[in-house]
Amino acid sequence: MPDRLLVELTIAAPADAVWDAIGDPAKIYNWFGWDAAGLKDEVEFIFVSHAKRDEANRVLFFEGVNDRFELIDQGGQTVLRVVRAVAETDSWDGVYEDMTEGWISFVQQLKLAMEQHALGPRRTLYLEGAAKAGGQAPMAALGLTRVSDTAPGQPLNVTLPTGEAVQGQAWHRTPWQFGFTVPQWGDGMLIVTDKSMTETSPDGRGALILTTYGLSDAEFSALEARWKSWWDDRYGPAREAPCA
Repeated sequence: MPDRLLVELTIAAPADAVWDAIGDPAKIYNWFGWDAAGLKDEVEFIFVSHAKRDEANRVLFFEGVNDRFELIDQGGQTVLRVVRAVAETDSWDGVYEDMTEGWISFVQQLKLAMEQHALGPRRTLYLEGAAKAGGQAPMAALGLTRVSDTAPGQPLNVTLPTGEAVQGQAWHRTPWQFGFTVPQWGDGMLIVTDKSMTETSPDGRGALILTTYGLSDAEFSALEARWKSWWDDRYGPAREAPCA
């Protein structure tokens, strides 16, 4: 079956350290997914009970989804490739894929966690939904359209409608998502995803992943309340398109 490369990135860490980071559940919790009651069970299901590790070649196979992580040692740095083995008969150009974009977000979180935080503990908030009538997808609603083409590694200065005046750097960009660092979140990161419009979400839909480090309980609670309020004012469940 033909292979499809979903994402490839370089992590400034030795291959043995990255291999450990994608195999030890205690470390996976610090980059995969977000704060949720079921995260422990999800990590166990995906990375332990339904995964197979090729130790010699540093390849991690995920059962049931035909995806795999491949690590390539580059002498102090590591190339991580997420590959899918599928018999593709349809074109997915211009179509949002939850699993693909999820892998992209998660390995970018891994890169941030390893390069800037030594895989230390984080707190991560996830918001997802469809724009209310007359609304916009998250990229536009946050005023990021004009800066979303900033090259990874370049400085990014933007004031978000929630009040954060961000002076960070662009982290990654795909046709569907944009990630950038947020210094005031303990050098955390915001990943903004626009999903393709559907009949039930005619004004756009999307998601946010807010990753924070070192915030106190009070600081994180305030951030969570501020962002949830902003989000809930603009997004809700998918709704039916009006009849013509």
